[in-house]
Amino acid sequence: MTNGGPVEHGYPHLDTVRAAITALYKRLSYDSIHTFDTSVAPADVAFCDTDDLHLGAQRVARELVRHFRLPDARMIVSFREMEHAANVELAAGPEYFIELNDRFRTHRRDIGAALAHEVMHVYLHRLDLSFPGTRDNEILTDTATTYLGAGWLLLDAYREDAASSQKLGYLTPEEFGYVLAKRSLVFGEDPATWFTSPQAYTAYTKGMTRARHDERQPPLTAAGWAGRRRYAKERRHAQEHAVGAAGTTDVPYAFTPDSPDGHGPLRVSFPCPTCHQRIRVPVRGRVRARCGLCRTVLECDT
Repeated sequence: MTNGGPVEHGYPHLDTVRAAITALYKRLSYDSIHTFDTSVAPADVAFCDTDDLHLGAQRVARELVRHFRLPDARMIVSFREMEHAANVELAAGPEYFIELNDRFRTHRRDIGAALAHEVMHVYLHRLDLSFPGTRDNEILTDTATTYLGAGWLLLDAYREDAASSQKLGYLTPEEFGYVLAKRSLVFGEDPATWFTSPQAYTAYTKGMTRARHDERQPPLTAAGWAGRRRYAKERRHAQEHAVGAAGTTDVPYAFTPDSPDGHGPLRVSFPCPTCHQRIRVPVRGRVRARCGLCRTVLECDT
């Protein structure tokens, strides 16, 4: 939790975020992912200053449990002084004890954001889905919370001006915006009207720009002129060398020969713009590919 200190910006965790989206599709499947096509509604997690603190926190926790389809999980919420925003004890269940920072006693509008992250910890624990290391596992949790419909709360908790700042979660505001944009592009859901923080809206629009950029990378037909020109150069380099990948390492695609001896027709592999699973197709001009993980149909010019 950033409270008054500097807020990190940009996309320093983007590779881990993309790996987390892929892991969600692999663990949950396309059909399960699409059961989360509707986000948590603002009215369902609203918390005003006149609400009873503990009863209100329990009500919001129950709504998040319902959203994440954990009907046999009970969240017991308490408050105490602590360094982090919140903590959950990942026991066998069905009861899970969530502790929230005392700061939320007077910042109740953000209780839903803190609880969303902790309830997702329980969800991932039950799925037995985790990344090695605390940092990467927390990034997985933020990404999953956002992609499955409750992370807009975490982004909306981001506020920053010349005198103060606040941010919850491990992702930067732009990374939250990126994952939220990825979700929006899949489900056709626009969260822009839910934001109470103007900084959150700005981060979402920046994230959307980055997410759209994923859809315009070669060999996709939507790629721009400069990308297509560079792709042709890399393809020519691969064709002139019997064994090869792209001539440089800073492009998302790679060329490999069909046969193990390094000869034969080329294939190109590239990340799916939706789930980031790598797709491998023959280099032979116009090709329509279908991602086996997220079922996205991709128009390619290889």
